[in-house]
Amino acid sequence: MSNEQSSQQAQRLAEQITEVLYAQDRASRALGIRIEETRPGYARATMVVRPDMTNGHRIAHGGLVFTLADTAFAFACNSHNESNVAASASIDFLAPSHEGDELTAVATELWRSGRSGIYEITVTNQKGARIALFRGRSARIAGQVISVD
Repeated sequence: MSNEQSSQQAQRLAEQITEVLYAQDRASRALGIRIEETRPGYARATMVVRPDMTNGHRIAHGGLVFTLADTAFAFACNSHNESNVAASASIDFLAPSHEGDELTAVATELWRSGRSGIYEITVTNQKGARIALFRGRSARIAGQVISVD
């Protein structure tokens, strides 16, 4: 198999994994999070900040910004069809977001070896302003996300 064929096969697999995971991810769907793009080691997710997602300061609740970033992280680290969960994660909030803002979380694989991976996720608003930086460490668990023949 050529490198191009292998790359195309890996891309198709990442897309199939996304479909399966998203169908089972009731939390993300309930929050209106959409997975816009995936590829091996990468995911881009979006979410519009609804009125019920704001806190007492009338800005997006930090836990929901974290959830968006965590969702992109989950889809990126499972894109190789090795079941992964978060082992740790941290977030730095850089700027507030507000009702009506469309937030985008882009997850990029920085390193993956053995049973661990490290991913960096940047959350931006519709103007491209950075809202948060998230870093997650994945841990591989038993099994695959989907069965492949």
